[in-house]
Amino acid sequence: MKPYWNEQDFEVFNTPGLDARMSALTDIVRPKFEELGIEFSSFFSGKTGNEFFPHVAKHMRRTVNPPNDSWVAFAPFKRGYKAVPHFQIGMWESHVFIILAVIYEAPNKTAMAQNLLHSDVLQQLPTDFTASGDHMKPQSNTLYELGDAGIEKLLIRLRDVKKGEFVIGRHLTREQAASLNKEQFFQFTEETFQALLPVYTALLQPAKEPVSR
Repeated sequence: MKPYWNEQDFEVFNTPGLDARMSALTDIVRPKFEELGIEFSSFFSGKTGNEFFPHVAKHMRRTVNPPNDSWVAFAPFKRGYKAVPHFQIGMWESHVFIILAVIYEAPNKTAMAQNLLHSDVLQQLPTDFTASGDHMKPQSNTLYELGDAGIEKLLIRLRDVKKGEFVIGRHLTREQAASLNKEQFFQFTEETFQALLPVYTALLQPAKEPVSR
């Protein structure tokens, strides 16, 4: 059984120097992101009824520090994805992530946070899904570890803090990822995104009014 992800993929992030790491990313990892981009932009287009476009990270703004992670993002806009809720498949040295993210560039994140605070959609997710408030850091906690209070805290920060973010999805350690062949990884990814689609729908609903108590 040939794994879809292998040690060479993860070791890219140990390559010293910006130019050398970018070359390794381009040669080793990016072809997989491009393949995933084609596969899952089609998946999202079919599921949502809106055409989705893949955005493979190019890391063009980096001039000194090499990237510690990379990804392909999915959004219903051809020119960009950061201003809207978007899906991602990506990797750090330690793991692969499959997520839905609202990051600080999103102008409507206050309303989106309010929507999730008024919804039970997150409670419907398996408790091994993870969430965090910073897409720039690899760490996250499972929904079980966070509990309702921890999830609410993340959403309030998303709503009230300019730099607040909300990232939710699933992680595979490098060992777990290396145990899956292409068919198994694609199935795992599709199942994860299928579970996240109701959250995506809730984010895009008209803003909820605060509840009077």
